[in-house]
Amino acid sequence: MSEAARVTRAAGVVGAATLLSRILGFVRDVVVAWFFGAGPAADAFFVAFRIPNLLRRLFAEGSLTVAFIPVFTECLHKHGKKEAFKLARSCWWILAIVLAVVSVVGILASPWIVRVIAPGFRGLPDKFALTILLTRIMFPYIFFIGLVALSMGILNVLGHFAAPALAPVMLNVAMIGAVLLVSPNLEQPAMGLAGGVIAGGVLQLALQLPFLVRKGFHVFVRSPFYHTAVKRIALLMTPTVFGAAVYQVNILVGTLLASLLPQGSVSYLYYADRLVQFPLGVFAIALATAVLPSLSRQAAAGDMEGLRESFSYALRLVLFITIPALTGLIVLRVPIVQLLFQRGAFDPNTTAMTAEALLYYALGLWAFSGVRIVVATFYSLQDTKTPVKIAVISLLVNIVLSLVLMGPMRHAGLALATSLASAVNLFLLVLSLKKRLGRIGARGILQSAGRTVACAALMGIGIVVVAGWMVPEVPRAPLPLLCLVSAGVAGGALLYIGLACLFRCPEAVAVIDIVKTTVIRRQK
Repeated sequence: MSEAARVTRAAGVVGAATLLSRILGFVRDVVVAWFFGAGPAADAFFVAFRIPNLLRRLFAEGSLTVAFIPVFTECLHKHGKKEAFKLARSCWWILAIVLAVVSVVGILASPWIVRVIAPGFRGLPDKFALTILLTRIMFPYIFFIGLVALSMGILNVLGHFAAPALAPVMLNVAMIGAVLLVSPNLEQPAMGLAGGVIAGGVLQLALQLPFLVRKGFHVFVRSPFYHTAVKRIALLMTPTVFGAAVYQVNILVGTLLASLLPQGSVSYLYYADRLVQFPLGVFAIALATAVLPSLSRQAAAGDMEGLRESFSYALRLVLFITIPALTGLIVLRVPIVQLLFQRGAFDPNTTAMTAEALLYYALGLWAFSGVRIVVATFYSLQDTKTPVKIAVISLLVNIVLSLVLMGPMRHAGLALATSLASAVNLFLLVLSLKKRLGRIGARGILQSAGRTVACAALMGIGIVVVAGWMVPEVPRAPLPLLCLVSAGVAGGALLYIGLACLFRCPEAVAVIDIVKTTVIRRQK
């Protein structure tokens, strides 16, 4: 199988699992909101859960995986599976010890941690005490999710993507089950939800172990505790942790500036961002996850020509998918927001403001997605410093543009600033990569993007015309809204694929060929 076909199939697996996870995540949010509302118990839980979740984002899923995969792949390519598994076992046990220590320290230091991140709770003794208790219950989550991240790296390099991609599903199922089955029977219901988080962590790790064994990797095998390549992984992790911190600072700055605007601005941006994160997670992050092992294999083998082709293919494919997605979000932004959120206190004015934020966030979806692919290419080359340096520049650009645009455009200006800063980030990353590789197939990428934009524009026009003919005014009732959005999404997708085939877009042909191959193989 070619690397392009391998990447496409892997991205399909990860994307499907991510789609399921996002849907269950939405159900989880609905269930938690239904049971806990927005009272003190909910506040305590969300603050307590934020701490291990932040550590997960900084150290586990992002930095650990992207630092481990290139080094593990290089070891596998140059020294064979036996030596690579020694490296993986060394990482496993060292990581387990470090995470166990972090968990114990976090449990003991919970009162001081809560004082720092939620100082307003100190004046509410019961709420403060509950937050500390929930923090102590959930802090070990970082232990399990850290090992899940390492397992994901091992399995992805070995060609298995389904189990790691399905891991978040287990967390959502555990939390939903805890709210429905455990919390109602406890004097303090929030403890049940916190226990559901830990159960979700255990289930996520347990899901990986059988597949690791099937691939020949056994944790409990006599092996050297320390492998020399562990130091390289640690050195690669340091810049990526800083890069993740820059991203968190970016979010914090956006929230801070939005808090200076009229009431509701923070919420408008939050709900709009949630909608943009859906296609970003299902398509762009899935494709970046799928392409990193392929890029790492080619980098380890010194196959720079193959690496250039894989990068070009991945970037063309992610643009082929996300440009029509952003077009659909822009055209259907109002009915989508109405369908998902407009009920209760979420009135028509809130819908209009959220839809405005969604418009400007959606304009940057292509850049958000492209950045993921370029950064994965740098990681495959074991260069984690360049993306961080450019991320800092992007952060500064975002701050400056936010300050300039928030006056005349208010919350929409903050959304537009984020999109423009991401475009700058992508442009600088591509320039740096071109300098590193010499050539990256820019002409083919631009030609493909041009065809994609043309097909997406015609699709958008088609949706507007048909929707305007069928429904002159946007309905407010849930069922007509559901019909309108479903027809717009399904009809738009069919129209776009048809146009892409008419324009002979190679990305469309590749996706259709992979689907056909998969169907035929399953029938056999």
